[in-house]
Amino acid sequence: MNGETRPVWTIGELARRTGLTVKTVRFYSDQGIVSPADRNPAGHRRYGADAVARLDLVRTLRELGLGLPEIRRVLERERALPDVAAAHAEALDLRIRVLRLRRAVLGAVARNGSTTEELTLVHRMARLTGEERQRLVGEFLAEVFGPDGRTAGAARSLTPELPEDATVEQVEAWVELARLAGDGGFRELLRGLAAAEVAECGAGAPPRPGLAVLVRETAGPAAEAGVEPRSPEAAEVVAGLLERYAALPGVAATGGASRARLLERLRAMADPRRERYLTLLAVINGWAPPEGSAPVLDWAVQVLTASAGPGSR
Repeated sequence: MNGETRPVWTIGELARRTGLTVKTVRFYSDQGIVSPADRNPAGHRRYGADAVARLDLVRTLRELGLGLPEIRRVLERERALPDVAAAHAEALDLRIRVLRLRRAVLGAVARNGSTTEELTLVHRMARLTGEERQRLVGEFLAEVFGPDGRTAGAARSLTPELPEDATVEQVEAWVELARLAGDGGFRELLRGLAAAEVAECGAGAPPRPGLAVLVRETAGPAAEAGVEPRSPEAAEVVAGLLERYAALPGVAATGGASRARLLERLRAMADPRRERYLTLLAVINGWAPPEGSAPVLDWAVQVLTASAGPGSR
């Protein structure tokens, strides 16, 4: 011993040094988490420098969510701190996923003004396991595309895959997409679009650009340039679109394409639910936002509607 006096503090001084309340320090002392170095002549507890370090660690562990039994085991070296940290990190990950789920459900209800019955449905959709989500999506896509092998690629491209560490936005998108997939009218719409696409390509024909691609390539520039739908220039553009559409094998084999037929197809494709599904799908799968086709489809529909007349084809 070199005779050096080690500092000691009263419980009040220790509380000020650690940022804790006197009541908290006394509680930890009573629980044996931190022990006094000695007592003064009046019997009051006094603490050494090790108490400051010990209480700093206790405070950190408490803020990280550890309970007193675990803290005691860490302090007494019964459990290694890295093991405890790993276990709590895993628990926090689970807690975060639960909170994201709750946030998504509440956000969906707030936006849509849902009833109590819809709240239950939204919550159930959000809580589906990965296997349950795959089954729901698989049933939806099977009903839309059927067993036709020519639509397998399209079905894969429309498959949502919610990651385990999904963000709030991805969970919200999944909830909305799941509800959309359960809409019988939407399923019927997609089933009709898929069947028309297959028929237009023709049986056994090599893959060719579908109508959506033809519309973007043919009418996209004019729509983006703001060409007036009732103008001769617009009518000429859509006449070119009709010509390309009529050249598709399946369309040509059935007697060609009338304006009425093309107009019906474009109106179905312009349904806002279709574009909304693609937008939600991109959010869930972490893809770049899709190139919106609604403006050009709406423009082409306006042109066809304006130019249609008695006996027009």
